Amino acid sequence: MPIAAAQNTVLQFLKNVSATLASVCFPAGCRLCDELLTDARRVPLCDHCLSQFQTILPGYCEICGLPATFDPEFPKETAHCADCQQRRFGFDLARSYGYYEGTLSRAVVLLKHEQIEPLGRWFATQLAEVVRAQGGRMAADVIVPVPLHWQRSRERGFNQVDLVGRPLAKMLSLPYRPVLLMRAKGRPEKHLLRSEERWEAVRGAFAMREGGRVDNLRILLLDDVMTTGATLDACSRALRGAGAESVLGLTIARAGRPQSSFAEHP
Repeated sequence: MPIAAAQNTVLQFLKNVSATLASVCFPAGCRLCDELLTDARRVPLCDHCLSQFQTILPGYCEICGLPATFDPEFPKETAHCADCQQRRFGFDLARSYGYYEGTLSRAVVLLKHEQIEPLGRWFATQLAEVVRAQGGRMAADVIVPVPLHWQRSRERGFNQVDLVGRPLAKMLSLPYRPVLLMRAKGRPEKHLLRSEERWEAVRGAFAMREGGRVDNLRILLLDDVMTTGATLDACSRALRGAGAESVLGLTIARAGRPQSSFAEHP
């Protein structure tokens, strides 16, 4: 093993040991319910909160992944939801780990506003299982995250999707390309948007960076939350316009598709 690699291995080992000792000597509280964490876990959530995450089980639209429970008019005679029968998305299919509600929604918000890398790795592990369960349907060549607008990136200091995307790429042995896409148009000042306003707000909002190439590549497009699919659609169209062979959407959580308005998930 090269000396530099050996040094990095030792340093990582020492960091892990330090984190374990710190968690035992100075136990902290769960970031969602404040229950005392008495084990050496690095994810700052207790077992009870983690067990409350509602995962999405079979019984969803084969294209956009909308759970049948979110759509009372989900047609029983087809595997496609009513929206997918009327609208052609830019992505080939989309899948999510769980429902954007309860403790999972709070955990996603926590990840969005605090740079908690262990939580990002935990979500990456769950998404890796989602991808593997789909088999060849989600075979990809590269992972691309949905980018933040430069102003939002400067304010926050990080893109929460990167906290999941980087470890996910290692788990799936895929390249991670966070600089292929850019957000060319910022979000409206309004906090709440009607569904049609959401689609209008992201139309043409994403573009390929100069020099970026995705010719004939199968893209795994990663975001934290999917609601209407407008953001994934806009990113997918930019990637397909640049020559991508296919685009597969993947998110931590899936929110219900509202009829009139919904909260932003930047």
